[in-house]
Amino acid sequence: MTYTRRTKDELAARVAQDIPDGATVNLGIGQPTLVANHIPSSLEILLHSENGILGMGPAPAAGLEDYDLINAGKQPVTLLPGGSYCHHADSFAMMRGGHLDICVLGAFQVSATGDLANWHTGEADAIPAVGGAMDLASGAKQTWVMMDLLTKQGQSKLVSRCSYPLTGIGCVKRVYTDLATLACSPAGLSVIDMVPGLSLEALSKLIGLPLALQASSPK
Repeated sequence: MTYTRRTKDELAARVAQDIPDGATVNLGIGQPTLVANHIPSSLEILLHSENGILGMGPAPAAGLEDYDLINAGKQPVTLLPGGSYCHHADSFAMMRGGHLDICVLGAFQVSATGDLANWHTGEADAIPAVGGAMDLASGAKQTWVMMDLLTKQGQSKLVSRCSYPLTGIGCVKRVYTDLATLACSPAGLSVIDMVPGLSLEALSKLIGLPLALQASSPK
């Protein structure tokens, strides 16, 4: 069986494909920031960054970076026409108040039923980094995760039960990985799509969990 993993940009484009017109979306630190570069200009999607930006645009062209205009991961970004800045407290009020339609976060682990672990591995020498993840996972109407399916050791980050400290319980609706897009629910995992050449049986073996197959990806 031959298949090719999605690159980080291909994965970001896959996430952007599912964001509906008119949505207000937070992009978390790490891989999710790449989604901003793949939002179609024909859609009116409002991107939020927790450090206090509403109306964030894609990364600037080389040489045009303004390091007074950065996202929560300290990367240079742009501001779209009509965009604005706000106090950090106001930004968190948007997150906690249910004003975000979607947040896209990275993760260490996601359970089949949608539990999220993304702030600490529990290792003694690991540095905790919760940031605003708990606020986003509980405040956004939908939480999506964008991550590699496997760790560097080849273990699945999709698990039956998270072994790391939890960020949120049952909050993740979709997981976008380099090999497949999956939905989480109380009934378990279902596959929305897979990279060409990968079978449901092979994906299930990689994850180590039973998988159902969805006919299409709802928006």
